[in-house]
Amino acid sequence: MPIPMSSLSRRTFLASAAGTVGALSQPTAGVRAVAAEPVALDPTAQSSETLAGMLHASLSPQQRQKVCVPWNFTHPKFGLLRTRVANNWNATEPEVASDFFTRDQQRLIRDIFEQLIAPEWHASFDRQLEDDTGGFGHGQSIALIGAPGSGHFQFLLSGRHMTLRCDGDSAEHVAFGGPIFYGHDAGGQEEEPHHPGNVFWPQAVAANGVFAMLDGRQRSLALVDTLPQENAIAFRGPATRIPGIPVTELTADQRTEMERVLGTLLDPFRTSDRTEARECLARQGGLDACRLAFYRQGDLGRDGVWDCWRLEGPSFVWHYRGAPHVHVWVNIADSPEIVTNS
Repeated sequence: MPIPMSSLSRRTFLASAAGTVGALSQPTAGVRAVAAEPVALDPTAQSSETLAGMLHASLSPQQRQKVCVPWNFTHPKFGLLRTRVANNWNATEPEVASDFFTRDQQRLIRDIFEQLIAPEWHASFDRQLEDDTGGFGHGQSIALIGAPGSGHFQFLLSGRHMTLRCDGDSAEHVAFGGPIFYGHDAGGQEEEPHHPGNVFWPQAVAANGVFAMLDGRQRSLALVDTLPQENAIAFRGPATRIPGIPVTELTADQRTEMERVLGTLLDPFRTSDRTEARECLARQGGLDACRLAFYRQGDLGRDGVWDCWRLEGPSFVWHYRGAPHVHVWVNIADSPEIVTNS
């Protein structure tokens, strides 16, 4: 859960950070800091990007050495950091909940996270984090990539079952600032077939609602025997035949239900990211350019409620792996020529 902070100390901290966001004494090597406009002090009125700029400004030179890297930094283990995504990893060593960060900085990191997630989903994400890591900040790390105001800046939050980022459109033509990941283990590694307590299982229920509406011919198109590698989310483009039923094969009522599924997938995230994801999808032909696949492999309980499924277009991948517990991989851009998964 978030670390408490008095409103007075929080306002004082944000005022100090806002006043210095463009005047960093030790900017990240190879990146020039650019002065920002003055901002209001209420964190609930700020974007994640503005709050990330305040966090950057608050860091000491020693802290920046540990968590700040240039925009095109290539990690010796992970590759290009601003496009890295995984189900369990840490972009940097310092844990958010450790004394590496001040209490005010920890609270600001929490504010950034809360601005990335829709308010009605905060409690669900906190439940996931409590189950998977012991709570927000535990086992999680951050990276600040590039510099605020430079046109190339990203905040990256990584840990078990979470890769989230914000970039203020620094990565053009890409939704969510790049590939993201979310997941939940609510049942001790291997969950029961209906995933009791898993906060993301309703997304699979919604997708299975579409499958239930399919006739025999449509189901034969939608069902695929073998799961792809779960982190295989690079774009395949329009020339590659993607497995599954084309959305164009759906009837009007099935298509309406598929739109609801898309909304369910996007619901946990902030409005600007939802909008950008839809805009990217529209530029590649919308849902009509996508295919929906359900995988026989990974069907827990062999009950025909498909735990693993995938919605994919030329530059749109939403891969849901529900066995043995939920992993969800997301990669969206407006063109397959955009390389976002390193």
